[in-house]
Amino acid sequence: MTPPEAPGAPRGAEAHFRALESLYAAAPINRLFESTLEIAEGGVARIRFHVDSRYFHAAGAVHGTSYFKMLDDAAFYAANSLVTDRFLLTTAFNLLFTKPLGEGPVIAEGRWVNGQRRVFVAEARLIDASGEEAARGTGTFMRSRIPLASLPGYAPE
Repeated sequence: MTPPEAPGAPRGAEAHFRALESLYAAAPINRLFESTLEIAEGGVARIRFHVDSRYFHAAGAVHGTSYFKMLDDAAFYAANSLVTDRFLLTTAFNLLFTKPLGEGPVIAEGRWVNGQRRVFVAEARLIDASGEEAARGTGTFMRSRIPLASLPGYAPE
């Protein structure tokens, strides 16, 4: 017998979004890149993070690895928010740097663009503390054979 759901527990899409947020938080890479994922609706993801001198290259601005990681993650989770059974994989990602990032809070905003079955396209942009865009990217993601439910951290209610 299935236990009754707790009153107010997330259900359906809401439970999937919270489970994806937990999956993100459980990823070992996020011990290096402290950040928080928020999924408020299907096809949209937001990652909040703070950069400091630990992320700088030799010329004193944020290294491109931080740009790529956050843009890829935001686009990926925007797309995977529409897929409840499988983990998606990044198959390609194009990145455009529009200005250097310095220290401070940054938001990566991801949005699903196209695709609903096997291949998904999503885009993301980085917004700095002054509200200006620092980079943007577009990714292609495909369904893997990996069930979401098999991954540590993904636990829908």
